[in-house]
Amino acid sequence: MEFKHYSVLLSETIEQLHIRPDGVYVDGTLGGAGHASEVCRRLTTGRFYGFDQDDAAITAAGERLAAFGERVTIIRDNYCNAKAVLQSMGVEGVDGIVLDLGVSSYQLDTEERGFSYRYDAPLDMRMDRRQSLTAREIVNDYSETELFHLIRDYGEDSFAKNIAKHIVRARADKPIETTFELNEIIKAAIPAKMRQNGHPSKQTFQAIRIACNRELEVLKGSLDNLIGLLNPGGRLCIITFHSLEDRLVKSAFRQAENPCTCPPEFPVCVCGRKPLGRSVTRKPILPSDRELEENSRSKSAKLRVFEKL
Repeated sequence: MEFKHYSVLLSETIEQLHIRPDGVYVDGTLGGAGHASEVCRRLTTGRFYGFDQDDAAITAAGERLAAFGERVTIIRDNYCNAKAVLQSMGVEGVDGIVLDLGVSSYQLDTEERGFSYRYDAPLDMRMDRRQSLTAREIVNDYSETELFHLIRDYGEDSFAKNIAKHIVRARADKPIETTFELNEIIKAAIPAKMRQNGHPSKQTFQAIRIACNRELEVLKGSLDNLIGLLNPGGRLCIITFHSLEDRLVKSAFRQAENPCTCPPEFPVCVCGRKPLGRSVTRKPILPSDRELEENSRSKSAKLRVFEKL
């Protein structure tokens, strides 16, 4: 299957990056290289570094960006390691970073990857197929309490307790192997009258995917490093797709903008912590009406931008 991914908030992101032809830019979630190709097109003597942990994305991006030659370096790794990897290559600072945190259309639409509740496939959901943990292990090996907390916290599903109970009850008879088996279990755990608003499995699948790929831990642990990697005037552009991600990004940007820990009643700052930059987007940038018409998956997308002092 060809790697296809609609690049969400593409023009808005490129505009916010303020790309310089001689600058150094990073895409931490390379995917199908939609954002990357637009960045590279604007470079002359600049350099571009693209990170992704998905082998299919690495192959597709390599083909799409081949025309830009030596300006491009593609690295199969998680963006949480970007700062260390780049510094090992002699890159101490960059002028712009993009993170598009959504699961790609390719991953969702490739049945055997097991990301989607729309296809009957083995429970997998790994973005990096080199890792051992899969959705199958989470569903079959996590305790009922762990599943409850996972579905409640990452899926924000009000029926998390009942879904966890039904999963544990079902796997007592036989292991849960496929997405459709899990669908039926989730469906049985949610009252019929509450299944009207979208697919009943949506939030649980999101929760399992986030846990399988440690998405929130990776994001939370990376934000300070990514801000630290920026050159003065450099910008970090992050596209999120659910409230948990957006909250982490908003909080990190706010903390970097105002790191002072002095009590409010102190007349002057004595902690010595200086602002690292400013949050360019007080409110997130949302997709245009036209984009929403073209790609329904962009509905929940939000772009936030931070600029280094």
